[in-house]
Amino acid sequence: MENRTPLRLAVAQPPCVPLDVAENARAHAAAVRAAAARVVVFPELSLTGYELDAPVVSVDDPRLVPLVEACAETGAVALAGAPVAGDHIGVLAVTGAGVTLAYRKMWLGAAEARRFRPGDAPVVLEVDGWRVGLAVCKDTGVPAHAERTAALGIDVYAAGVVESARDAAVTDQRAHRIATAQRVWVAVASFAGSTGGGFTETAGRSGVWTPAGEVVARAGTEPGESVGVTLG
Repeated sequence: MENRTPLRLAVAQPPCVPLDVAENARAHAAAVRAAAARVVVFPELSLTGYELDAPVVSVDDPRLVPLVEACAETGAVALAGAPVAGDHIGVLAVTGAGVTLAYRKMWLGAAEARRFRPGDAPVVLEVDGWRVGLAVCKDTGVPAHAERTAALGIDVYAAGVVESARDAAVTDQRAHRIATAQRVWVAVASFAGSTGGGFTETAGRSGVWTPAGEVVARAGTEPGESVGVTLG
């Protein structure tokens, strides 16, 4: 679409207090303000930490108000991770107007499958004429997920992930494969620091890849960092 406006896209790796949705929502709000982007992608289960027994987070949870307010101030769409009713690992789309359930993770890890159910369909969000396909962690390791999502017509494949520090290369390999196979931008928000659930040291290194598979923005390994690019 030649007449669409440029899209500022950011990936964030906020500090996390396991199971403390209120504190994590405040950290997300700070990240949204710092990123100054139209779309801000957060890691898998970012609002609870990677705690597979965390209670579900509803779209009308009052603890999310600080994040809604930050999105209202900046005009951002925040893509945050949480357990949602179903039970699913979900992506919540947060704007100044409120919170909606945008996507349910389709491919689950073995431990996740003991509690959660897989989502049944890929999802694309449209933001200012840009089409953003959504993914969560293991989804990115299944080529069929990117293929089905790209078949809906996307400009960006946006994923929230959790990887241990020793598996940092996995994210890079998957992002490069998706970008070059589907010829789309890839944005991956990867947890940094401790996230609960046995992850005492996660990979960080959130990034954005061009459709040619080149890294154009890269965070470090510390919690609290975000990076972004302008598309278009």
